[in-house]
Amino acid sequence: MLMRTDQLGEFDRLTQRLFGGAGTWTRPTVIPLDGYRDGDQFVIAFDLPGVASDAIDIGVERNVLTVKAERRPLALSADAQCQVSERPLGAFARQVFLSDALDTEHIEASYHDGVLVLRIPVREQAKPRKVQVTGAGTPAAINA
Repeated sequence: MLMRTDQLGEFDRLTQRLFGGAGTWTRPTVIPLDGYRDGDQFVIAFDLPGVASDAIDIGVERNVLTVKAERRPLALSADAQCQVSERPLGAFARQVFLSDALDTEHIEASYHDGVLVLRIPVREQAKPRKVQVTGAGTPAAINA
């Protein structure tokens, strides 16, 4: 149902930690995710801690799901002096290729405690069904 497209994501995160970028505006960083099938829907959870819900953009084009988010700096008083700044700021993005078996017209999104959860229903045509077989003997049901 889901195809991974981020083979080098972990390497990118490691180099970002080693060569800077923490606490400053950075190039788009890959958003970590979990994906699983739960009955007749596919669920994808994205980690977006510290991101306001109005800073999240979700789009689907030709079965490519794109999630973009932006973590903005905290509003500090004029007298505040930064002592430590390790939390990355700026743009975060992730693209996921979705199977044709998923109904991208009916995606539901919720955001709670820094986790964006998308629920994508499986298309009716892709759900398992039974086919009735008739013949000279007793009818038999076959799972298709």
